[in-house]
Amino acid sequence: MWIIYALASAFFAGSMSFLAKIGIKNTDSNLATALRTIVVLIFAWIMVFVVGSQNTITEISKKSLVFLILSGVATGGSWLCYFRALQIGNINKVVPVDKSSTILTMLLSFIFLNESVTWLKILAIVVIGLGTYLMIDQKENVSTPQQGYKWLIYAVLSAVFASLTAILGKVGIAGVESNLGTAIRTIVVLVMAWIIVFWQGKQSNIKTISKGSWIFIGLSGLATGLSWLCFYRALQDGLVSVVVPIDKLSILVTVIFSGFILHERLSKKSAAGLILFVAGTLSLLIKI
Repeated sequence: MWIIYALASAFFAGSMSFLAKIGIKNTDSNLATALRTIVVLIFAWIMVFVVGSQNTITEISKKSLVFLILSGVATGGSWLCYFRALQIGNINKVVPVDKSSTILTMLLSFIFLNESVTWLKILAIVVIGLGTYLMIDQKENVSTPQQGYKWLIYAVLSAVFASLTAILGKVGIAGVESNLGTAIRTIVVLVMAWIIVFWQGKQSNIKTISKGSWIFIGLSGLATGLSWLCFYRALQDGLVSVVVPIDKLSILVTVIFSGFILHERLSKKSAAGLILFVAGTLSLLIKI
């Protein structure tokens, strides 16, 4: 059952990247992140009350609470870096770098969570790594030459924080209802995002956001909420080294949407990289 949740998480995460790319086109990325998180928080707590897990909040151990908070901090860092990279870079270049967190997450799960290391997983890491490299290795986007490779720094930081999010979240979610765990983490992300906004003095820019951007920011927040709920439900029952790679299949959804709607095309090298990335990920489903 967790495989279905992981695949659903991938679909919603892919939709989120596409919707967010449009929503932050003319909006400060940190402000957009803070606004999106409000939508995620509302949706997350609605789900908590729907399943009736709000009464179990007092039963959460100190260890789980600490790791949920740390996971939220890592998520906030990943989001802030990811959406900054997405704002200044080509979506078909930013997303593959972000998805490279798959490799680091798998390695960390072997080391810290003692998940089994098999020849198939090692092969998958190699194939996914090669696929990611081929997708990243493109000519710089001529539409944003002034940014150079600044987007790459943010995308790499996003990947590192995303890896820590999964590892910390796996520990924190143990013994905690997944919807409640997601809601608690979202509070941390929301606080962190708005601290950054006020620190930069961007809060006044809210009045300049267009109606179209509001719509896409809201939709991306809803997609994020659905992705998170599915992801942490899958993470609760499945192996991190398998759940995370499946979740990263969201890149397929993102590439399809960006191609048809944003007209961002993949080169032959990038297309080959995408095929390898997907093949390496799907290989992890063998013998599950």
